[in-house]
Amino acid sequence: MTAAEPLQCSAKGCRADARWALRWNNPKIHDADRRKIWLACDDHKEHLSTFLARRGFLRDTVPVDDIR
Repeated sequence: MTAAEPLQCSAKGCRADARWALRWNNPKIHDADRRKIWLACDDHKEHLSTFLARRGFLRDTVPVDDIR
């Protein structure tokens, strides 16, 4: 990722600018320190966070600027 690349929300059909990075992993298949990232706009942050948290996958949520 570079600062010039526009980051878009990972929600299906959403093309809004991402403001949040939801860092997660599936402990059944990923090492404990591995983090995958879904991006979220303000409108989809709660929905995507809830989806991951219900499965025990969500590790943390940070502003998207923190992952650049």
